[in-house]
Amino acid sequence: MRLTILINGPDPTVNHDYAVLWLDTKERVWSRESHEGIELPPWGEVRDEGGVTKLCGHQTETPVCTLSGLHVDRYERVAAAQGAAEWACASQHSPVGGVWRLQAVEKKSIEPENSVFPH
Repeated sequence: MRLTILINGPDPTVNHDYAVLWLDTKERVWSRESHEGIELPPWGEVRDEGGVTKLCGHQTETPVCTLSGLHVDRYERVAAAQGAAEWACASQHSPVGGVWRLQAVEKKSIEPENSVFPH
């Protein structure tokens, strides 16, 4: 199953920074599909710990972004459609907070035309 997630700053009417991410719940990977102002790596690994989805860089344990309330159970049910987000910001040397929203759920397995994930 693939989830499309939109991340915005705390007030999208003032700050137009965003990132659109695809999360593959089967392969436990994510990719950044589009972004402006929210700098995240192009892809990484997904970890679900206690109702918080942690997006880590490739082969790292440290999350680059956390999505509070996002949890997919073993029956592929999504626990929430929106929640708090926090990501690292190099220019501010501290985490930045915002919100995430579930944009789409694709239950069918889809092969990307150009995958960013190594095989």
